[in-house]
Amino acid sequence: MNRTRQPQPGGALPAGGWMLLSALAFSLMVVGVKQVGDRLPIAEVVLARALVSLVLSYGMVRRLGVDPWGRRRGLLLLRGLVGSAALFCVYAAVVHLPLAAATVLQYLYPTFTALLAMGLGWLGVLLVAQPTASSALPVAWVLVAVAGALLTAVAYVSVRSLAESEEPAVIIFYFPLVALPMSLPLVLLDPVLPTPAELLWLLGVGVFTQLGQVGLTRALTQLPAARATAISYVQVGFAALWGWWIFGEAIDLPTAIGAALILMATLICLGQPLLR
Repeated sequence: MNRTRQPQPGGALPAGGWMLLSALAFSLMVVGVKQVGDRLPIAEVVLARALVSLVLSYGMVRRLGVDPWGRRRGLLLLRGLVGSAALFCVYAAVVHLPLAAATVLQYLYPTFTALLAMGLGWLGVLLVAQPTASSALPVAWVLVAVAGALLTAVAYVSVRSLAESEEPAVIIFYFPLVALPMSLPLVLLDPVLPTPAELLWLLGVGVFTQLGQVGLTRALTQLPAARATAISYVQVGFAALWGWWIFGEAIDLPTAIGAALILMATLICLGQPLLR
């Protein structure tokens, strides 16, 4: 008989604090991805992230004294596969799209769970992508970003299910455990030697990813998915700030309206009131 794991205390931070920490860490992670992604292949960035995260995750499970292989290994592996595939899409979108637009499109994932808000969410996508404007985003990379959102939705559902029986550290551990062998063959096909500066950025990607995963997993094991996702939307604001400050990316009115519509679609899908 499978033993149901009771939710563990979140440590010094409340659940909302873990989600805010996760959003900040993930926003800094994508800054690192964008810094190196123009020259380094996406698979190499994923591999570096997996190596750093695997070491940190294994150290975490060892420190906690839990079995790193978990109980529901099939679902843990599936979560790792889907999450890794989503990571390839998200990183590719970050490199080829403005940070704010790539992050907004990532938050389409709840719309895949409810048809009610689908039209509203896709109207937001059209405004963000601006397909008829001279500044239109490349359609192929918009579709890659949307695919990443779909895969993220599947990964999030699996995390919620796994949280009933698995330690958060084990769930986190399986992500790089699967991403490493998925990305290594692709890197070997087209290896690019990182510069010292790129190595530092890649290390940052791994460290910030680990912080984001810890915060996300802890929040999802303590909060309803609706509230956790609503809090995490602050990552769009972080992304817009870093995009403007570091990369000189302006936010135009259609992108802002599109972001607002996608947020509304997200909250409708999750059953959250728009105002509290």
